Amino acid sequence: MSSTSAGLARKLISLTLPPLPAGSEARAAFLVGLLILLGAAIARLPLPNMLLLLGGATFFILLLLKPVLTVYVLIPLIPFSPFFAISAGGIRVGLMEIVLLSGIVAWLMQVSIRQQPQKPAFPPLLWPFSLMLAAVAFSWLDTLSLGASLVETIKWVEMLGLYLLVTALVPARRLKWMVLVILLAGMAQALLGLYQFLFKVGPEGFLLYDGRFLRAYGTFAQPNPYGGYLGLILPLALAVALWSWFASDSLEKPISTASKSKILTVGLATLPLGLMVAALFATQSRAAWLGFLAAGAVVFAIYNRKTTAILVSMILVIATIALAGTFSLGVTGGHTASRVIIQRLIEASSIVTITDISSIEVTDANFATIERLAHWQAAQEMWRDNLWLGVGFGNYAVVYPAYAVGRWLDPLGHAHNYLFNIGAETGLVGVVGYLIFWISVFILLWQTVSSKRGFQRAVAVGIVGIMVHLHVHNLFDNLYVQGMYLHIAVMLGLASVVHQNIGQRNNSAHARHDQ
Repeated sequence: MSSTSAGLARKLISLTLPPLPAGSEARAAFLVGLLILLGAAIARLPLPNMLLLLGGATFFILLLLKPVLTVYVLIPLIPFSPFFAISAGGIRVGLMEIVLLSGIVAWLMQVSIRQQPQKPAFPPLLWPFSLMLAAVAFSWLDTLSLGASLVETIKWVEMLGLYLLVTALVPARRLKWMVLVILLAGMAQALLGLYQFLFKVGPEGFLLYDGRFLRAYGTFAQPNPYGGYLGLILPLALAVALWSWFASDSLEKPISTASKSKILTVGLATLPLGLMVAALFATQSRAAWLGFLAAGAVVFAIYNRKTTAILVSMILVIATIALAGTFSLGVTGGHTASRVIIQRLIEASSIVTITDISSIEVTDANFATIERLAHWQAAQEMWRDNLWLGVGFGNYAVVYPAYAVGRWLDPLGHAHNYLFNIGAETGLVGVVGYLIFWISVFILLWQTVSSKRGFQRAVAVGIVGIMVHLHVHNLFDNLYVQGMYLHIAVMLGLASVVHQNIGQRNNSAHARHDQ
């Protein structure tokens, strides 16, 4: 276990549990006692409940032995979390939350049992996380619904808990396995989305091109969050593919000299990228497209000089296609991919030219644009009336009826722009905490990218792209939903693992120099 978070874990345990005696005897006694209690409970339950409890107990014991399994299980579980959740008292609880809580408890218990004296240390984003939580907590003073504030705050507490778990339990040498699981989860969602797109599996309202295809939505019920999830993996897939194309062992080694094993690596790294790009197109989500365009440009630009040259060439080609496609839109019909993309982006660009919502006639073509603008206006008015502390974290939908614009009476849960949303809910204090947190994240990522080489640098570059996609997409939506906030926490944890490995190597180098 990394020393980075062990000191913090031990402090948390000291506040909640008495310390357990050191030694294998204590661990064995604890496990035996736990098994006896579970056996007594299981004997009195009906068979279905007995099997469920037995499975849960077995999984928890595995977590006690290997708490890192929590992260491996959560990564593929996150996109499927809507299928394993129930709502109780306004709070949605599911298998994802249960696995996370079990993993944190198992980790804390393991730290307590081992009782290894270690120098207290903290992961690099702990204090920005804490500042963010403290800043939004002030909004509780003005909240209308404590339940809504609790639900939204718990999301960020869960993010912090998973972040600490990843930084404590995932060593840098396991980074490739983590990335593999993430890419496999993305591939599974991409295949599901392409199946929906091609075989028209889904609501009639998602039909495209005279009913020939259907907008992909994966397990997210809507195309936009599904596209957002793909966009939170695609930059990593792109960076890993670039690493495989140009240098699985050296940043400048050309692929023409690759061995058979390297060719296999290139194929395995490129397959997830191709599938997810195709699925992203199938979503027809303009926010997701814009997010990935920005993220992909950043990944190409900072990876190395060769990819920067490729980026410039791609921009020129895309610009030429765009000009030709724009001209052809006015001349001919059809549904080619380039025309569809251009038309969708042209429609999205109209959002910056509308100044008065009431003066615009609502049509099928501009409905989504006007709806977003109406929610932006409502959020801005909320923030204006509650400048410092907002209306309460998570309270946008609760307060929205008092600020509804025209015919747009449905709050939709968020303002379709997260900066406006958090400004309305937490005021200037919350926005400052939120910005400090993300500025700290990008500083950490830049330090990591500047200090690493090889696969670890590719991962860091990919995570930079993921965070770019997050913030571009969040200009038109809210991606802190349906478990994606935990996916973001995993990415932040992996970035910190790579960053901490820099310090550990530097310390080792200094020690060898002193000797």
